[in-house]
Amino acid sequence: MAPIVKMENIVKIFPDVRANDHIDLEVEKGEIHCLLGENGAGKSTLMNILYGLRDYDSGRIVIKGEEVAFKGPADAIARGIGMVHQHFMLIPVFTVTENLVLGSEPTKGLSIDIKKAEKEIADLSEKYGLNIDPRAYVGDISVGMQQRVEILKILYRGADIMIFDEPTAILTPQEVEELYKIMEFLRSKGHTLIFITHKLKEVMDISDRVTVLRDGKVVDVVKTAATSPAELARMMVGREVLLRVEKNEIRAGKTILEVENIYARNQRNLPALRGLSLKVREGEVVGIAGVDGNGQSELVEVLTGLRKIDSGRIILAGQDLTNKSPLNFLHSGVAHIPEDRRLRGLILDFPLYENFLLGYQDSKPFARGAILDFARAREFAKKLLAEFDIRASGVEGSAALLSGGNQQKAVLAREFNRNPRVLIAAQPTRGLDVGAIEFVQNKIMKLRDSGKAVLLVSLELSEIMNLSDRILVIYEGRIQGELKASEAKEETLGLMMAGGSP
Repeated sequence: MAPIVKMENIVKIFPDVRANDHIDLEVEKGEIHCLLGENGAGKSTLMNILYGLRDYDSGRIVIKGEEVAFKGPADAIARGIGMVHQHFMLIPVFTVTENLVLGSEPTKGLSIDIKKAEKEIADLSEKYGLNIDPRAYVGDISVGMQQRVEILKILYRGADIMIFDEPTAILTPQEVEELYKIMEFLRSKGHTLIFITHKLKEVMDISDRVTVLRDGKVVDVVKTAATSPAELARMMVGREVLLRVEKNEIRAGKTILEVENIYARNQRNLPALRGLSLKVREGEVVGIAGVDGNGQSELVEVLTGLRKIDSGRIILAGQDLTNKSPLNFLHSGVAHIPEDRRLRGLILDFPLYENFLLGYQDSKPFARGAILDFARAREFAKKLLAEFDIRASGVEGSAALLSGGNQQKAVLAREFNRNPRVLIAAQPTRGLDVGAIEFVQNKIMKLRDSGKAVLLVSLELSEIMNLSDRILVIYEGRIQGELKASEAKEETLGLMMAGGSP
């Protein structure tokens, strides 16, 4: 069978980086083809070329037997190609419907027939179990819901070749299962799917074949049924990877962080946290599990000074930090890995060395009164680039030029380097490949073993179960129950996440 997508000898060179080095990719009609590789391996660049978002230096692309030369995404869309991007391509001040019909608005006479569009989108959302309100403003809905809007957008456009660039990075296990059903349904109807992911379980669960990239080159193309997670990890990283974290016996000390009966509202001024209490001790990892949208984001913001509470108390090492500023939390020993690295973790237009300086700019050794030592900041940035294997052209380049995974590693490098008393880690491995996940999880374990406290918020149940000593389940802004990680089972956690009793 002739491939529906054929990319031959694709070369793309950025300053100091050969992102795609003579890559060949063939995708057959009606298959789910996985593109696997480390952060910075060239996966997203290759798919951005296929979607017309980037040009390329040499090579050729054949779609449905015809050679093409896309001048932009509109050309790709016209050929039946759609893409769900890793970072959302949505306009926050528009409704879901306005985002989806942008550029192809249905009309009634001389005006836009928005009611017709809303009905079409509501029907499509219901058909695929996405549960999206077509009238909701994108800026008001959760990160997980925004991801569903992106998926719905390519379904609405009717693409038959669909590129999914790490679409499950912030989905709950239940939402991932729903996505699998959608993908299987699309394949059964003759659609072709290219699926970029760093999660080996997803590769094994959903794909037919896998193309593995490393350092911008194709390592191998294998049938999924004929490989294993360990073999895929070895191919993408170039060495054996430990797929489960080694955890020493817990030696927890005194309570360092205490949250007492807090109430807080979300950005729409609706109740988000409803009498939530928890404690974290020195030398332990406490995991927060829950379906996205049950108060996790608000809890993280409250514990880092980014959101005020209506009532309750937050005590850190005996110090009352209730409704204090983010700077107070930072100076008291709280480090923060934010849920959204682009919104809260980085200033994308700033060079890397200035991003690494954030939070250090008013203290030694970088600040001398009102003067900043930028030479020292650049050396500090170079050290972090090497230590965390951040793939960048240098410390002078802007954070926007990094791949999503390398942006995440930049945030992690800065926050781990603070040597915090408490680390608030929200989705710390979001968008990372298996090698980087191993590295980050070991860093968290070392922090815990050194006597530091970690509050881990993650939508990945496997991560919560692997890293946590205790697991708290959050449901509708309250702690639904607590389990020892050694005794927790996915089925029990899933029941509690849905509001059931343990």
